[in-house]
Amino acid sequence: MPLAAVILAAGKGTRMRSKTPKVLQPVAGRPMILYVVELAQALGATPVVVVVGHQAEHIKRALPPGGWVAVEQTEQLGTGHAARQSEQVLKDFPGDILVLHGDVPLLRLETLRRLREAHRSSGAVATLLTAVMERPGRLGRVVREPGGRVARIVEALDATEQERAIREINTGTYCFQASFLFTALQDLTPDNVKSEYYLTDVIGAACRAGLRVEAVQTDDWREAVGVDSKADLANVEEILRQQVLDRLMANGVTVLDPHSTYVHPEVQVGADTVLYPNTYLYGRTVIGENCQVWPNSVIRDSVLGDDVVIYPSCVITDSTIAAGSQVGPFAHLRPESSLGERVKIGNFVEVKKSRIGDDTKASHLSYIGDVVMGKDVNVGAGFIACNYDGETKHETIIEDGVFIGSDSQIIAPLRIGRGAYIATGTTVRKEVPPHALVYNTKDQVHRDNWALQRAPKSHAQAESKGADHST
Repeated sequence: MPLAAVILAAGKGTRMRSKTPKVLQPVAGRPMILYVVELAQALGATPVVVVVGHQAEHIKRALPPGGWVAVEQTEQLGTGHAARQSEQVLKDFPGDILVLHGDVPLLRLETLRRLREAHRSSGAVATLLTAVMERPGRLGRVVREPGGRVARIVEALDATEQERAIREINTGTYCFQASFLFTALQDLTPDNVKSEYYLTDVIGAACRAGLRVEAVQTDDWREAVGVDSKADLANVEEILRQQVLDRLMANGVTVLDPHSTYVHPEVQVGADTVLYPNTYLYGRTVIGENCQVWPNSVIRDSVLGDDVVIYPSCVITDSTIAAGSQVGPFAHLRPESSLGERVKIGNFVEVKKSRIGDDTKASHLSYIGDVVMGKDVNVGAGFIACNYDGETKHETIIEDGVFIGSDSQIIAPLRIGRGAYIATGTTVRKEVPPHALVYNTKDQVHRDNWALQRAPKSHAQAESKGADHST
């Protein structure tokens, strides 16, 4: 039986108190609607119809290319009215329609599979996903007949005191027979407190007509309830973060303090790697086995090989670090940086759009920007690759085995030949042949007793007195 999906994403989300549409609020660094779209696609739904309304263009731009089609609800007149907009795409669809909400990012694929299978095997015209909560609050209640069958769904605002005592709630996720759904949507009326067209009324209409309606209860209500406020957003973030950490720990990763470790869902980490407190792993980062990521480091969209050590307070973005290398503390790897094996990038070193060869060391206080650096290079403290002339960034090539003394500058573009030696305090403006010594010829000048002549009188007298008593 073919399956289509309708994702409701047209609401304003006023309780968010934000200019950003609710379904674009980030969960673990990604707009929450992306989780829902990908879930529908993973279930095999084709097409996936996204109903947009408030800031429709913003939402469409945030969605991945392909695999979905958008329809617009120009007036927000309720969930039933929103679902009705999908008819222009699905009017002649011959299968089942899964209705989802764009603000439910924790819903699991296993749960939707169970809902779909129950719907198909029962022959019901509608199957809803329910959950049991201790404090259902403003959520709609599932009213059942004495025999246990679903009778209707009542919204909290329209419920009686007895109905509000019901703890089984409607999650807003459904599976419908397409042939039933659009007929039922056309018959909806806005006879309720909010004067809206409720999708939940479709369930009541089916029950009154004697049609079969089934319900599947989720194991954990938290996965199926929508995000309506910043507090909800924080709760969902915490749940998802713990799920990710549980998966990593089950696969052999040591997380010393899960409460202060932040890892996005798409991050991969190898066994025996240790994540210290206050670690942030974002985007599509991949970390190998037996690595260490020390506190206060932020790594985004980067690949780390095995046995890599990231010392405290490093920022690494869109970079590659090969096996056995060490970075930090207080180092910064900017996008398109690549470190070979056993490279040492020490404290207060910044690397930008550079390739650094195996066994090269830059231990402290250097800027390496737009550099292709070979193997076994030693970079002394205070080195600067001067890559910008005010208009254009230029590349420097430093071949294998070069020694760069402290406080040296290289004015790009140029090449330093293999095995060359750059003396301390040298400014290199021309290409250097292999194995050459480079130094600047400005002589050192000193003037005897100049400091005594310049110093205040009392200081000079003290120095002179001290000299008189020396032996």
